[in-house]
Amino acid sequence: MTPLKKTILYLTLFSIAMGFMESAVVIYLRELYYPGGFKFPLVPIPPHIALIEFLREAATLIMLVTIGILSGKNTTQRFCFFLFCFAVWDIFYYVFLKIFLDWPESLLTPDILFLIPVPWVGPDIAPCIASCTMILLTLMVVYHHEKNIPVSINRKEWMLLIIGTLVMITSFTRDYFNYISQNNRSAWSPGVENKLFAEFLDYIPLTFNWSIFLTGELILLSAIFFLGKRSVIAGKQSRQQVIS
Repeated sequence: MTPLKKTILYLTLFSIAMGFMESAVVIYLRELYYPGGFKFPLVPIPPHIALIEFLREAATLIMLVTIGILSGKNTTQRFCFFLFCFAVWDIFYYVFLKIFLDWPESLLTPDILFLIPVPWVGPDIAPCIASCTMILLTLMVVYHHEKNIPVSINRKEWMLLIIGTLVMITSFTRDYFNYISQNNRSAWSPGVENKLFAEFLDYIPLTFNWSIFLTGELILLSAIFFLGKRSVIAGKQSRQQVIS
C-alpha cells in the first residue's frame, strides 16, 4: 500500500470515529430535550448549553481542518483531505444515528444540519450528496497523485468551488431567514439571554429548495470536471515528454 493510500485509510478511520463521537453527543442531547423522539418544532435550548453547542461545532471544524493540514503535502491535498474527513464524518454520523436510534426515518427526513453561523435545515440526503461530492474530488486528486501527475486547483476552479458552496449553503439557510423575516423574529447569536430555537416556536419545515441545492451541486461538479480535465491533459503531456 502506497503512503498516500495509507493516509486515506487513516483519515477514514479517524473520520468514522469522529462520526461516532458526534452521534453520541446528539444521542445525549436528544435524551435530554427530545425523550419522545426528535421532531419539529424545535425545543428551545438554554443559552449556556447553546453556547457550548456552538463551540463544540467550531471545535469539530478546527479538528477537521487541522487533520487535513497535517496530512496533506500541498494546498490542494490539505484542502481535499479536510473535505474528505468532513464528508466521511458527516455520512457516518447518520449511519450511527440509524444504528442506535433508527433515525432518520427516511433520506428525506428534515434535520438541523449545522448551527454556524445560523441554523441550517434540510433533508438528510442533501448533506450526504454534498459529502459524496467531496469524496469524489478527493479521490480524483489522490488518483492523479498516485500516477505522479501534479494536481493543483487554479483560480477558476477555486471560484467555482467557493460559489457552489455558498449557493449550497443558501439552500440550507434560506428557510430559516424566510421564517424569521416573515414572523418578525430576530436571529439568535451567542451571548444573548434568549434560548436557542426560541425563534422557531412553530417552525416545521415542509419543503426544501432543491433547485438552489442542485445548482450549487452542479457548480461544484463543474469545478471537479475542469480540474480532472486539466489533470488528464497534464498527464498526457508528461508521458509524451518521457517518450520523446
